[in-house]
Amino acid sequence: MKILIVDDHVIVREGARRLLSAMPDVAVFEASSAREGLALFKTIRPNLVLLDLNLPNSSGLELLRRLQLEDRAVRVLVLSMHAEPIYVSRTLEAGARGYISKTASADELMAAVREVGAGGRYVEREIAAQLVVSQYGGVDPLQKLTTREVDIVRLIGEGKNFSTIAEALGITYKTVANACSIIKGKLGVERTSDLIRLTYQMQDR
Repeated sequence: MKILIVDDHVIVREGARRLLSAMPDVAVFEASSAREGLALFKTIRPNLVLLDLNLPNSSGLELLRRLQLEDRAVRVLVLSMHAEPIYVSRTLEAGARGYISKTASADELMAAVREVGAGGRYVEREIAAQLVVSQYGGVDPLQKLTTREVDIVRLIGEGKNFSTIAEALGITYKTVANACSIIKGKLGVERTSDLIRLTYQMQDR
């Protein structure tokens, strides 16, 4: 099985490579950016892509969309620092086959790789439990947002400015600004600073 790791952190790639290389008949390839990841994907056609959502000058979700344009059957397992249910559900809706956080154990990562690599689906146990609670419990304010708006909120929460967000998502500055106005209306906040504060509060829950 060929596995492509797309993550901008060297230590994450090295750690994942050591784990995955111990599996029989596995070849591991690495990319540090969306552009490099897409180019490698076209060249090696991996059986599985282990994808981080936070990539320099791009969005992991945007890369996911581009990979699907290359191959509708692409198997993507997201490995992310974000464990909030809204990010997970929107990523799965976008076409990822699995989702696991960077705080998961090595055994769970291996289990996820085996399951998704075999054509199945896998969501980290703790995240799956949170998804059930969010689905049947209280309404998450972010559920009011579209997938694109959630992506923008996530990038705002990471401290990105409008220009950087526009470049990462392949849209214009004006589109980002207009989207933020809509987002603020949906979430009931008036200023961008309030929106930033709200994203931090949501990530700390």
